[in-house]
This record gives sequence, structure tokens and C-alpha cells, in this order.
Amino acid sequence: MTSTTPLRRQPVQQRSAKRVERMLEACATLIDEVGYDGVTTTLIAERAGVAVGSLYQFFPDKRAVVQALTLRNVDRFSQGITERLEQATLEHWWDAVDTVFDVYVTMHREIPAFGKLHFGDVVDMRLLDDRRDNNAVISDKISELISGKFGIPMGEVGLPIAIAVEAADAVLKMAFRNSTTGDQAILVEAKALVRGYLSSRLPA
Repeated sequence: MTSTTPLRRQPVQQRSAKRVERMLEACATLIDEVGYDGVTTTLIAERAGVAVGSLYQFFPDKRAVVQALTLRNVDRFSQGITERLEQATLEHWWDAVDTVFDVYVTMHREIPAFGKLHFGDVVDMRLLDDRRDNNAVISDKISELISGKFGIPMGEVGLPIAIAVEAADAVLKMAFRNSTTGDQAILVEAKALVRGYLSSRLPA
């Protein structure tokens, strides 16, 4: 996904992989507590129970830790959507769009720091991929899922999904500004907004 990995080196041993995982979890918890600007590599290392030098073996700076955390969340987002699509009986593409909404809202409520980081815009508009903005990365993933699931050519779904993602992003942020769990009335309106727009752009 990214043109450069946030890791200085990949953890090979299981012990190293667990250490990196602790760093990511520590970073997420700290972001929820003090926000991105309040987090430092020293705080991450202390919370993870590792020496700060151990953190620098894998990450060059705080941004790289947050980038790795955000990439993990993208994987969780994609995996969550895929699992639900496989389990559900979908009669129409808008059922898949509703699934995307539901996975996003669940992550916002349950995944540490997701509510503050989303997909990285608070840090860098191109945190996920230095060639595209973060919403473009997410909309491409959703387009691929819907195209593959319903047999709609990518050329027909790409632009409408990209526009829908931008619109939904703004309204969902509004929903979670109004309530930490998401204002239900606004969430319902967000789904209606996206479905109404896409219904005029994608095959019935």
C-alpha cells in the first residue's frame, strides 16, 4: 500500500513481533489519553515497557509508529468488511455499502485511538501512501470489494465511490463530534445520503 514502510526493519522473531505490537498498543492508548501532539517516543516506550532504544530499532520517529498503527487499522477495516460480506446474504450493492458503514462505526467505538486518528488525516493527509491521500486509499479498497462482489467494472465504481467516501467522511465526523458513540440520527442520515447518491450512479 505504501511506497515506503514505516518500519526500519521487520521483526523476525516472535519476541520482536510481540514487542512491536506492544508499542503500537501503547501508542494507541496514549493517543486516546493525550492526543497525537502529546505523544512522544519516550512515552510510547515507557508505556510498552521497553527501552526507547528498542523502539528506535524498529521506528525512526513517532510518526512512523502512528503510520504503522494506522496501516494496521486499515487492514482491520478491510478484513472486517470482507468477513461480513462473506457471512451475509447480499442482494444489492447498497447492502455492501451499509456493511462498510457498520464496520467503520464499530471500529470508531471499539478500536483504541481510531476515533482520533481515523485513517491518518490528523497526522498527514498522505500517511497511508505518499502518492495518494488517505481517503483515496480507502475508496480504492471499497471500490475493489464492491466491483469484485457484484461484478461492476472498476471504471464505473471508482469515481462515485471516491465522492461518496468524501461525503461520508465529513458527515461521520459530524456524528462523532456530537457523540462519542456516534449520533444515531446523523449516522442514519449519512447512510441515506450515500445510498441516494450512489443509486443515481451505480447499476441497479
